[in-house]
Amino acid sequence: MSDEKKVAIVTGGAKGIGAACVRELSGMGFRVGICFRSSKEEAEGLLAAIGDGFLLPVDLADIAQIDQMFEMLKNETPRVDVLVNNAGVAIDIDMLRMKIEQFDAQRAAARGAWYLTKRVLRQYMLRANSGRIINISSVVGHTGNAGQIPYAMEKAALDALTKSLCRELKGREILVNSVAPGFIDTDMTGRLPEEVREGILAGIPLGRMGRPEEVAQVVGFLAASGSYITGTVVHVNGGMYGG
Repeated sequence: MSDEKKVAIVTGGAKGIGAACVRELSGMGFRVGICFRSSKEEAEGLLAAIGDGFLLPVDLADIAQIDQMFEMLKNETPRVDVLVNNAGVAIDIDMLRMKIEQFDAQRAAARGAWYLTKRVLRQYMLRANSGRIINISSVVGHTGNAGQIPYAMEKAALDALTKSLCRELKGREILVNSVAPGFIDTDMTGRLPEEVREGILAGIPLGRMGRPEEVAQVVGFLAASGSYITGTVVHVNGGMYGG
């Protein structure tokens, strides 16, 4: 097993930060599994661009689909060395107007990351006594943000998962860390009104949005190096929050 090419799985891997992580890890020599829910065309294009990888269609809010994904995974690889929990959903609405169904849809993202991590640990990493789990959280999980209470709760939960799982894996060579991006130039932030973007930029010491590749570089470091870093949240936000 040690002689085989290492494998990384990236959820939400077809676009934005996830796609940047796929390209970064592929460039570092990993064979990458691209998890996606609805962005099939983007996922296929990314796979064609990196060459060595495979597609894993899955809605992480659906536990049955995660189980089905692992049946597909058995046919693709005998190992998973890195799991990047990047997939998420942002339902932006203030607390008084948000409906229970919307809150539950947001909460399902954290549940999916928890269950996927559990399956990867049990099926691959614990047997190998080796692995890297990297959770993509967010600066708003630390600062809060009006109109994003459930999203901020979800991202804070990922950091709590990082810190708690690190302790549960005591004595094993499985590292668990979070990367908490600030405001990154993606499709999501591109939809913000100009006045909102200007307000955000005013609070960033570097004076600009981050690039997905700048987040992916940190993910790549944690995936292949950083052998004495675990249970940590790495902030990538241009100085707007220091942790």
